[in-house]
Amino acid sequence: MSVEGTWNLSISTPIGRMKAAVELRDQDGILTGVARGAGEVVPLHDVALDGDRLTWKQTVTKPMRLNLAFDVTVEGDTLQGTSKAGRLPSSKVIGERRTAPEHQA
Repeated sequence: MSVEGTWNLSISTPIGRMKAAVELRDQDGILTGVARGAGEVVPLHDVALDGDRLTWKQTVTKPMRLNLAFDVTVEGDTLQGTSKAGRLPSSKVIGERRTAPEHQA
């Protein structure tokens, strides 16, 4: 199953719902990506797909500096799971893949 593409995420955190977009690419069999949200773009680390389970880590600085670990299940063009920031409670994550074609440069 390919998880490539841009995913619109909604994360239910203790301080409210956050929106983000994650762009995933397969480069020679290795998943890479970036996350965009809260006015910043950050690289994804340790991106892994095991069956329908997708995991990755990222660091954000807004609204505060946090190291996040995502663990989601992908079903077609939707995903759901959790995001964990250190000792804070897990936040629910839902998302869907953008279906609009991307502009080619």
